[in-house]
Amino acid sequence: MVKCKVREWLNQILNGDCVEQMKRLPDGCADAVFADPPYNLRLGQKTLYRPEDQTAARAVRDDWDSFESIAAYDKFTREWLTEAQRVLKPDGTLWVIGSYHNIFRVGGAMQDLGFWILNDVIWVKTNPMPNFRGTRFTNAHETLIWATPRKTGKYTFNYDTMKKLNGGKQMRSDWALDICLGAERLKDDDGKSLHTTQKPSDLLRRIILSSTRAGDVILDPFFGSGTTGAVAKELGRNWIGIEQEADYIAPAMARIDAVRPADLSAFEVPAKREEIKVAFKELLDAGLLYPGQTLVGARGDRVMITRDGGLTHALHGKGSIHVMAARIQHAVSFNGWDYWSAQKRDGTLVPIDNLRKFVREAKQGMKKAA
Repeated sequence: MVKCKVREWLNQILNGDCVEQMKRLPDGCADAVFADPPYNLRLGQKTLYRPEDQTAARAVRDDWDSFESIAAYDKFTREWLTEAQRVLKPDGTLWVIGSYHNIFRVGGAMQDLGFWILNDVIWVKTNPMPNFRGTRFTNAHETLIWATPRKTGKYTFNYDTMKKLNGGKQMRSDWALDICLGAERLKDDDGKSLHTTQKPSDLLRRIILSSTRAGDVILDPFFGSGTTGAVAKELGRNWIGIEQEADYIAPAMARIDAVRPADLSAFEVPAKREEIKVAFKELLDAGLLYPGQTLVGARGDRVMITRDGGLTHALHGKGSIHVMAARIQHAVSFNGWDYWSAQKRDGTLVPIDNLRKFVREAKQGMKKAA
C-alpha cells in the first residue's frame, strides 16, 4: 500500500530541474531510485563519421549534457545524490549508470555522502557503436553502481528471480544485453531518435526485478524517454519521473500509457525466506508421511522416520532431516529438504520437498480464507 503522502506524485512526470523537483518529495518516499544522469561527454562536433565508410552517426550534443567544468559537474552530482539519499527509504537502493566519462566521479561522490556500494554491474553491449575515429578500443560497456543510502540498510535482493532469469544459474555482475535500437527506440517527428541515450527495456527489467517488489515506488530523476516508467508499469511497480526537457514528456507518457501489465509469475520467484514455513512433522500430521516409513537420500542411504518427526539410522543415530543429511555426507550442514525422498509402499520415490509444497499451499489457502 502506497502512503498518501506521495500519492499526488505517483505515476506522473514532474517537469523541471531534478534537484528542485526532488526537494518537493517527502523523506523516505521511494523504494528505489534509478538514475541515468548526464555523462558530461558533450561533443563539440555535430557529426561523427565511421572510419570504415565515412557514413555519419549522430553524436551526443544536447545542452543537458553540457557543464562548464568538472567542478560544476561534481557540484551537480553531489546535489542530486543528496536529494536521492533523502527520498530513499532506509532499506531502499540506488542504481546509477554511467560511462568512463563520469561513473568514477559519481561513485566517489556516493561514497563521500555515505552510500554503501553493493555491486558494480557491467552492462556488456552485444551490439555497441564502433569507435568512429578508430583511435581507441570500441567502448562496449557501461557501468552501473548499486548501493544503499547507508551501510545498515536491509535492502531487497530477489536472488531466486535473478537465478530464474539466468537459466537456473546464479546471476553474475556482467550483463550482456543489446543497446536500444529498432522499434523500441522512440522517434521524433523527423523519424530520428528522440533521445540520444535511451536505455533498453531489458536493462531496466533486470534492475527492477532484482531489487524491488510489486507495488514499490521507483523514482527516476532523469526520466528521458520513460523507460523506467514503462518497465515499472509492466512489472506492477509505481514510478515517479522527473524530466527538465519538456519535449520528452508527451512521448514518454504516451509510451507508458500503451504498456499493459505483464503476468509477474512469468518473471518472479517468491523469496524462500518469505514463503510460509513448514516443519517436517507437519507432513506426518497431514498424512503424507508416516512413522516407520523409509526415506532415501540422494546417495542411496536409507533412514527411518520416527514418531516425533525425526530420522534414525543404525550408524549415524537420530536427528532432524537436516542433521542426518549432514552426518551421512560428513558435512557441517545440509538442507534436508533437498536431500531426502520418501519411499512409497509401491517402491517409488517422491522428494519430500514436493510433499512440503502441498502443505504450504494448503496453509496459504487457509491464510487467504482467514
